[in-house]
Amino acid sequence: MENSFKEKFNKRLVNFSLTVIKLCVEVRKDRNLWPIADQIIRSATSIGANITEARACGSKKDYINFFQIALKSANETIYWLTLLKESGIKTEEILQENEEIARIIGAGVITMKNKNKI
Repeated sequence: MENSFKEKFNKRLVNFSLTVIKLCVEVRKDRNLWPIADQIIRSATSIGANITEARACGSKKDYINFFQIALKSANETIYWLTLLKESGIKTEEILQENEEIARIIGAGVITMKNKNKI
């Protein structure tokens, strides 16, 4: 069951990254928003990249660290998506997905820290 969740979550992260990239294609039509689009792509794709990197860790401490970095990236992405939303771009659905992903990662970090007494 756990592997099934991990596989589904990893697919969810890939789909989230692709959705952000597609959103940024639209955002780039406004030259003033290019810097925000660049930041969103970096932070959003970093979430899945860090979760993937965690799998190759040699220690539990490093594993948890990559999850914490992914959580920071998820929170940063929430900020950038909120800026777009406030500028009038429809981001509600992707923002909601981002917040759910952040909650899942955050819960995982808390659970891992409690198990490992870090």
